[in-house]
Amino acid sequence: MSIKIAKTKHKVIDVIKERWSARSFSDKAISETDMETLFEAASWAFSANNAQPWEYIYAHKDDLAAFDKLHNCLLGGNQPWTKNAAVLMAVLAHKKLDNGHENRAAKHDVGAANTSLMLQATSMGIYGHVMGGFDPGKAVEILNINTEVSEPVVFIALGYLDSAEKLDEPFKTRELTPRTRKPLDEIVKRLR
Repeated sequence: MSIKIAKTKHKVIDVIKERWSARSFSDKAISETDMETLFEAASWAFSANNAQPWEYIYAHKDDLAAFDKLHNCLLGGNQPWTKNAAVLMAVLAHKKLDNGHENRAAKHDVGAANTSLMLQATSMGIYGHVMGGFDPGKAVEILNINTEVSEPVVFIALGYLDSAEKLDEPFKTRELTPRTRKPLDEIVKRLR
């Protein structure tokens, strides 16, 4: 097992330093109670107009028919390693506010909910990998998504860590490569 704790320049809380996008998952199942805890954490994320525009569609690996529906939406680069996840989920954004106007912040707010979910998961020893590598058309069809109301934004694989050695390349190398981030001066501009 490889736990990749971020080496930060500034003091950052541990759960942020410990969160990373794992690909090697053990056979251990995630309980439904733990899933409810993760969704509860997501539900408390901030959102424009408190619209809470996120929706999670998930399946446990032991429900193979449901799990395969989600797995079949993923692109080829994600399918080899996600087959071992304990849970797969599609995350949708609801496009409109209750008043019928477009929710321009919907995808941003879904990201906030996913961050809350992932940090809660990390605090519980559950690791996840958020993926943009899926076929939106297939997701809409397989998951019967009403595109007037919602759109798929990302998929997430969740599970408990396992050894990187069980992964084929290039996933094994990616699992073992140290984490890096852009320097702050590349992503932050102070207005004067």
